[in-house]
Amino acid sequence: MITIRDIARKANVSIATVSRILNNDKTLSVSDETREKILKIVDELGYKPLRKRDVKKQDDKVENALNIGILLAYSEQDEANDPYFLSIRQGIEKECSEKFINISSIVRLDGNKFNFDLNEFDGLIVVGGIEAKDFKNLYNNRNVVFVDHAYEIDEYDSVISSFEKATENVIDYLVSMGHKEIGYIGGRKTVKRITSNEVIEIEDVRLQVYRKKMKELGLYSERNIYIGDWNPSGGYKAMKGAIENGSLPSAFIIASDPMSTGALHALHEANINVPDDVAIISFDDIESAAYLNPPLTTVKTYTEEMGKAAVKLLLERARGREIPIQVVVPTKLIIRKSCGGNDSDYSGYIFYS
Repeated sequence: MITIRDIARKANVSIATVSRILNNDKTLSVSDETREKILKIVDELGYKPLRKRDVKKQDDKVENALNIGILLAYSEQDEANDPYFLSIRQGIEKECSEKFINISSIVRLDGNKFNFDLNEFDGLIVVGGIEAKDFKNLYNNRNVVFVDHAYEIDEYDSVISSFEKATENVIDYLVSMGHKEIGYIGGRKTVKRITSNEVIEIEDVRLQVYRKKMKELGLYSERNIYIGDWNPSGGYKAMKGAIENGSLPSAFIIASDPMSTGALHALHEANINVPDDVAIISFDDIESAAYLNPPLTTVKTYTEEMGKAAVKLLLERARGREIPIQVVVPTKLIIRKSCGGNDSDYSGYIFYS
């Protein structure tokens, strides 16, 4: 039986790309040559979607009938600047491809007036900060999974990463290494309202835990917090500001690897050595983190698995589960040279949260 995986392998593209082309996703940026190549391979191999085959299992019928939408609270530029959200979306698309679920549309909240009828979907996966009460008035279905944002509303499923425990672990680790002045660099966390395009700024959970934990330890200082954009430029400007303010902390927790890339550049420019002068621990573990100078100690987040988990929750809902579930995906701290420590720590010291 020919699958999307076979087509992707022969075309030398991702499974998600094949799926989105077959589903006529107009938001996909791909060349006409690649599109034609994939469609030609589809014809050559005689591929037929599962929904056109003779399906016997009831679960397969449910999956086969689902027509889902993905609602994204961020722009294509945000996705390009920070691969965190891109990886979540790719996880959703891969799992849908594996289960032959049709992704009807990918809708982004781009600041324009929202005029999309969400009720045409059998289910929705919402990625990023979207105001749930507002959303509730636009969609008359409980087949919804929110990813990367937890809500007080108890009707919906959600998938989040264990940033709270991870941040506590990072602070404990830095304190155990003798650091007392620990700074924080992070981005602005927002929640969007669909009906009004209003953007509400909220405090990121990592910053919340940082404030609480540092106060409990008697080490808190508001001057050690720097907030910028979620990209290398934002990290560069934040660290530049910290350097210019004087009394630079001996360690920093930085909320994303792209921000850490810019922060490291600012430190190098100022001839401040990492980790001898300033230790750095980041979040994400993007591919380039291990190849920075010095290699970046970072909290690995399993973003692709978050996307896959969202699809599985949505299927369970479609099959009749009524009780909402929240999945908290664990993280893993990977020790590399940017935080200092002993050489023996660099390759083997990890812990989960």
